[in-house]
Amino acid sequence: MCARRFLIFVFIMILLFVAGAFAIYQFGQQVLISQATPQGHFQAPSPRTGPDYSKLDSWVARPELTGNPATTSFSGGRPAPVPAGDAAVFYVHPTTYLRRDRWNGPIDDRESRQRTDLFVRSQASAFSPSGAVWAPLYRQAAFGAFLLRSSDAEKALALAYSDVSAAFAEFLERNPTGPVILAAHSQGALHLSHLLRDHADGLKGRLVAAYVVGWPLSTSADLPAMKLGACTSPEETGCVLSWQSFGSPANPDLIMDAWEGTQGPTGLKRERKDMLCVNPLTGTRDGAAAPTANPGTLIPTANFASATLEADRVGARCDNGLLLVDGDIPPLGPFVLPGNNYHVYDYALFWGAIRDDAGRRLAAWQKR
Repeated sequence: MCARRFLIFVFIMILLFVAGAFAIYQFGQQVLISQATPQGHFQAPSPRTGPDYSKLDSWVARPELTGNPATTSFSGGRPAPVPAGDAAVFYVHPTTYLRRDRWNGPIDDRESRQRTDLFVRSQASAFSPSGAVWAPLYRQAAFGAFLLRSSDAEKALALAYSDVSAAFAEFLERNPTGPVILAAHSQGALHLSHLLRDHADGLKGRLVAAYVVGWPLSTSADLPAMKLGACTSPEETGCVLSWQSFGSPANPDLIMDAWEGTQGPTGLKRERKDMLCVNPLTGTRDGAAAPTANPGTLIPTANFASATLEADRVGARCDNGLLLVDGDIPPLGPFVLPGNNYHVYDYALFWGAIRDDAGRRLAAWQKR
């Protein structure tokens, strides 16, 4: 896909998300839920009809694939301070199936696949200097599944996770030794948090870092079940980074109302005071950094024909569990969600810093 089509689809996708977010504020949550809830009830697929992850067509990124979107590079910004690495990277994309005709999106849906390619290009590409990126297609839960607490929604999320888990098993089989980097965003981050719990013992000693971005994590209700801690230094390995980007003044009520008070896998309830924020500019929990610490924000041109990295544009600081951005923030306008929520840009704002963070941690892992 050419750079122009890439950015045009980003534009369209963001507008879809913005329209839904404004519906909440203007007409109430029930209106959005009724518009986004998939039709009918969840229908379990026939056995053995899921993706076959031994085949290339079940992956959007994998070392053998030609035209791999994860290998996209961008001009500008500051060069990476560390050489290319040999890690195996597993990335789980966010929700890209936006229709409501079913509870789980098929992996061969053309529009969804185009959006998935976009996220791999603009997010997973940050890890490609550290190693080969593997990104599975999966029967993702439809957008409406995240607006409901119902049996249908739970089954849809469980099916999506079963695919991600199967893909991860194939990934581990093909990469039985060596350093591993795990990354995801939004729905993908929810599934990654589940993977980290299920594979807590198997990943011990191999994990460089886990980037669980755009999905809130509790340091008391979630991390202990993963047997991992938050990253506290830029060279620490075997730790978790997580953040949610907001401008000031931030209004995270839509997130907090749905998350706070829910029970984590440890049995404890999630509380705002325990929400994890690791600043990608510093690589530390509750860190703060000026725009001069940012080696590259991913910014599209005005006509969406290309994207470049620009250094020193965006700073950030952790504040009460959120990552608050400041500095010369690109004029994203309607692409920013209500409440000054920069969710769609969790990676783009810090693309160069994420690339460098992964490289530093990999270098530290290799020196152990």
